Amino acid sequence: MGKENFVEQIADIEKDFPQWYTDVVIKTKLVDYGPVKGTMVIRPYGYAVWEIIQAELNKRFKSCGYENAYFPLLIPMSFFTKEAEHVEGFAPEVAVVTHAGGEELSEPLAIRPTSETIIGNMYSKWLQSYRELPIKINQWANVMRWEKTTRPFLRTSEFLWHEGHSAFATAEEAEAETMKMLDVYKEFAENVLAIPVICGRKTEKEKFAGAVATYGMEAMMKDGKSLQSGTTHFLGQNFAKAFDIKFLDKDGAQKYAHTMSFGVSTRLIGALIMAHGDGRGLVLPPPVAPVQAVIIPIAAKKGGVVEACKAVKEKLEKAGVRVKFDDTDSSPGWKFNEWEMKGVPLRIELGPRDIEEGKALICRRDTLEKTAYPLDGLDKTVKQLLEVVRKDMLETARKRRDGRIVYAEDLDGILNGVESGNFVKAGWCGCRACEDEVKAKTAATARVFAEGETSKKCAVCGKKAEHTVIFARAY
Repeated sequence: MGKENFVEQIADIEKDFPQWYTDVVIKTKLVDYGPVKGTMVIRPYGYAVWEIIQAELNKRFKSCGYENAYFPLLIPMSFFTKEAEHVEGFAPEVAVVTHAGGEELSEPLAIRPTSETIIGNMYSKWLQSYRELPIKINQWANVMRWEKTTRPFLRTSEFLWHEGHSAFATAEEAEAETMKMLDVYKEFAENVLAIPVICGRKTEKEKFAGAVATYGMEAMMKDGKSLQSGTTHFLGQNFAKAFDIKFLDKDGAQKYAHTMSFGVSTRLIGALIMAHGDGRGLVLPPPVAPVQAVIIPIAAKKGGVVEACKAVKEKLEKAGVRVKFDDTDSSPGWKFNEWEMKGVPLRIELGPRDIEEGKALICRRDTLEKTAYPLDGLDKTVKQLLEVVRKDMLETARKRRDGRIVYAEDLDGILNGVESGNFVKAGWCGCRACEDEVKAKTAATARVFAEGETSKKCAVCGKKAEHTVIFARAY
């Protein structure tokens, strides 16, 4: 199969970004569509990416004192009525079980859309004294939110995520943890996913239902839209009071705990695709790539080529590189296209001439640059290259994002900015009506406050601005 024909299986990224995205997730075998509308089957290649994300985040969470646990999928509907704002916010998305074992249930059960309620219920049982605080528990689980419009990874009725939940004696501790875990997310996004993010507080309209304050991590995709890639929530005492999470303090008084929660999901895989992908398919940052280097034999039937490839593979494996030797009978050209589409960071080509010269040809997926390197010390070379690729991918994405952040003084400026595929900074008076008008007339929403900046006037009504907000169209 020729190179051009192979690449044509993917829609043109410049002309039809949504179709390009769909083609990439399906043709690289990251996912397939489930039999129930709005669900996805995460295939081995996609799940391998998720496993790496889990492992990297687990290291970070545990270093912050979190322990993993698991809570039930089914939650009594009565739990959702205890926190009024929470139930109102999630009501349209909740899937409910009313029958089981051929009989109607005495109380309907919600299929977990998030776990603040059931975890709050358990914390109220477990917490007795200030000595048991803080409580820090993380859960890796699936959740269900009945979405009307779905797209693999970005928005599906069922998806995988983690959710961390902690309880503290004071509001200051809970607020500090909310910001700390936001910083953990940012470090992970940049050093593992090579995605630069903008972090900040959400508006009241955009905050998590039941939270005192929500903070978001926003990433720019190649089409200029924003993807909310993670959130942390300061919950105050809202859920503690709803679920009676109390403790006996040092002064002998019963007090309500202060709680917070945070989460990211398989949506991060969608972020990887749309922040780094190109016309040839995926471009995966080395830290999260299931295969970091693929070895392609050239003239494999000639003596010594296969043996040399196996020797390189063994050396790279010992160095801790996730490597694959493609010894299938497909042509080298076909293999090049296949592994480029899958986004493997480095391709190592090895043929008779290379062996004779004591070199291997390495092609970088991010830049498509080819360079010959000595076989001697190739393991160290590959390790160094993988780090160079990671840094370069982050810097490339950062420059692209920074070059597409513009300022606007009025609604027309916001509209023109987002129409051109930008993030737009604009003043906002804090009025919900003005925020709604931006969405109605530009299809952009307030992503986060631009910390440290305050425009002089609101871009909608012209009154004094209380905040500078980053507006963008979002997934």
